[in-house]
Amino acid sequence: MMVLTALKQVATAATNAVHSATGGGSSHHHPAATSATPATPVMPGGTPGTPSSKAKEKLMIRSKVVVALYPFRAIEGGDLSLEKGAEYEVLDDSQEHWWKVKDEHGSIGYIPSNYVKEKELLGLQKYEWYVGDMSRQRAESLLKQEDKEGCFVVRNSSTKGLYTLSLYTKVPHPHVKHYHIKQNQRGEFYLSEKHCCGSIPDLVNYHRHNSGGLASRLKASPCDRPVPPTAGLSHDKWEIDPAELHLLEELGSGQFGVVRRGKWRGSIDVAVKMMKEGTMSEDDFIEEAKVMTKLQHQNLVQLYGVCSKDRPIYIVTEYMRHGSLLNYLRRHETTLGSNVGLLLDMCIQVCKGMAYLERHNYIHRDLAARNCLVGSENVVKVADFGLARYVLDDQYTSSGGTKFPIKWAPPEVLNYTRFSSKSDVWAYGVLMWEVFTCGKMPYGRLKNTEVVERVQRGIILEKPKACFKEVYEVMRKCWAHCPEVRPSFRVLKEQLINVSQGLLND
Repeated sequence: MMVLTALKQVATAATNAVHSATGGGSSHHHPAATSATPATPVMPGGTPGTPSSKAKEKLMIRSKVVVALYPFRAIEGGDLSLEKGAEYEVLDDSQEHWWKVKDEHGSIGYIPSNYVKEKELLGLQKYEWYVGDMSRQRAESLLKQEDKEGCFVVRNSSTKGLYTLSLYTKVPHPHVKHYHIKQNQRGEFYLSEKHCCGSIPDLVNYHRHNSGGLASRLKASPCDRPVPPTAGLSHDKWEIDPAELHLLEELGSGQFGVVRRGKWRGSIDVAVKMMKEGTMSEDDFIEEAKVMTKLQHQNLVQLYGVCSKDRPIYIVTEYMRHGSLLNYLRRHETTLGSNVGLLLDMCIQVCKGMAYLERHNYIHRDLAARNCLVGSENVVKVADFGLARYVLDDQYTSSGGTKFPIKWAPPEVLNYTRFSSKSDVWAYGVLMWEVFTCGKMPYGRLKNTEVVERVQRGIILEKPKACFKEVYEVMRKCWAHCPEVRPSFRVLKEQLINVSQGLLND
């Protein structure tokens, strides 16, 4: 037994050495292999392989420094508050979502890794006006919502490596103008060739004082933009004490139970799903929840954790202020119906979330507009992924059941209950159809049995009125009878982005 323990220690130490040497954790206080072979074991007790003092100095110099993009208030012990714009030294980044850092006063604690950016890679992200990969459609919605003359953002163009300035003006009527930021042969940036600057921030500053051919001077960028959710409410926290939740109004109810808005520890907005007892295999789900809190993407509804000590179980997620995509589409049909670009953008956002799940070998099993949510700034996120696996109600889980989502199911699910990422792709095609009809019911009033018969015979949903034929072609690919023929979400994402660029001129 002792021999085993000793071997384990050596193995662990060797793993640590490799981890540090390959840069897997940039914490300089880990024992790390120097320029010898990366796998030189670091023996307990500092035998050969322990870094020399020179190597240690080198490691000290190479430590990673990050800058906070957002403020973060530490609520749990062991976490550290972040001040926007401040610098922090990374001590341990071996966990994906929570890093251990030291602030300028020497305080040490965990911070959410998606709230910081490596100083050397910061680029434009330190500026309020830079919105990264925000699409043209979402930029327009955001600026129209602000409704201020000269309000602007700079975003990544659909062409990689280029940038676009989106500017709101009320003259002669409220609209958003988009300007490509160009570069001349000297590498200078300009919007109008007469006024060139050495960098994009300099160009923005120049146009704050001179319209220089733009519809207006650049006056302000949108304020109070939302901060992203964290993977769990604190490092290593997925079990949430219900006493820390203040429950507010009901947001809706479904087959699983009631959903209410809440505040965690009085400060973080959350949605709380109170699971009806007997609706799900609880122990299996609680195990799964630990994994699900680690899934993090800007188009997935973040699972913060569960309250599993009492019954009913609570599932705690980020709060999405505009509710389900289905209701949102129906509520805003008059304004959305004519904005094909925004509808396509919603589809692309869902596709990005699903491509992330696909990459992590995660099957949704119940993708539909009712299971996506809309937040501020027209962000659409996929919700309830994987939940269908833990449902106990046969009416919901068997394809013959009255609650089974027949209208979103491909032939292999109807025939053999065979779920895969490719069955999610079929459901995604139906979701696209829901989006372009602003929330109509697929197959209208047809009974489930009639829908099954149609799907088996290869009869598909017809093209929605508001839908370009190029977009409908993508839907049709999702409905290939044979799962292998359907494109992956990764491919779908590329195809839809190309369609969007071709139709809407970024």
